[in-house]
Amino acid sequence: MVDMDAAIGFVVARGDQVDRARLSYLRNGTPAPDDAIARTEMGQAPDGGWPAQWGGEIASIDATCFRLAELDDLGALGRPAGRKALDWLAGRQRPDGTWEEDASYAHTAPPWARPGDPEARLHLTALAAYWLIIGGGQASAESGHFDPRLGGAYAGVARSAAQAIAGSLRPDGSWPSYLITGALGAAVLHRQDMFYESARMQLILADRLPKLSPGDTAFLAATLSRAGVPGNDHLPQAARQRLGETQRTDGGWPSDDGDAFDVHTTLLAIRATRS
Repeated sequence: MVDMDAAIGFVVARGDQVDRARLSYLRNGTPAPDDAIARTEMGQAPDGGWPAQWGGEIASIDATCFRLAELDDLGALGRPAGRKALDWLAGRQRPDGTWEEDASYAHTAPPWARPGDPEARLHLTALAAYWLIIGGGQASAESGHFDPRLGGAYAGVARSAAQAIAGSLRPDGSWPSYLITGALGAAVLHRQDMFYESARMQLILADRLPKLSPGDTAFLAATLSRAGVPGNDHLPQAARQRLGETQRTDGGWPSDDGDAFDVHTTLLAIRATRS
């Protein structure tokens, strides 16, 4: 079982102002201070996306989705900066329903975002579709009326992306990309009522779960939880159990990207396990 008090203490002790604001919103729905939101929105390109640290001034799909995730944890996804970023993201979808980084990133992007690489293309497709679905549903709620379309304000974009993801699945339900792409893809398909395809992906993920790193486990659990996959389903339950098994004695979880991202991973675990 996750020691939530220890996890909270880790974020308070190790996190910065934005991290602590994310924690407060995740725990209690406390509105984030304006300066914390401003720090997260800083550096947005005029077209709506955010550039990546590894890629100059051109907006990046991967970097923009990371910022959208932070804004979501601050309760700020529906602010003008978030809406502009979502619109930019929707406009970057390719005719076949997929996403790919700008060609200028070919020599600087990490493997999971490299233009021209099919594994990276599927990963970015699942990532972009996930945040458009989350953001589109929130936009519908904030507008004061219910949008019955799957994906809300980005229904058409979400549907074509889901079809691209489903079309990539192999006969055994696996997918030709990274493991965490499966978490995003399963969440997207679930939100598009493509439950059979989502379940096939979740079966593969459940089989791989015992060997997942703590960081990937936190990402998997948080992704499914935010997408509304029922918490009493097998995979979310098993992921939360593994989070309890991999929590460190200091209350945090280690990131695969180094100590600097341990607080971010811990916030993902908190999102996944909050009631």
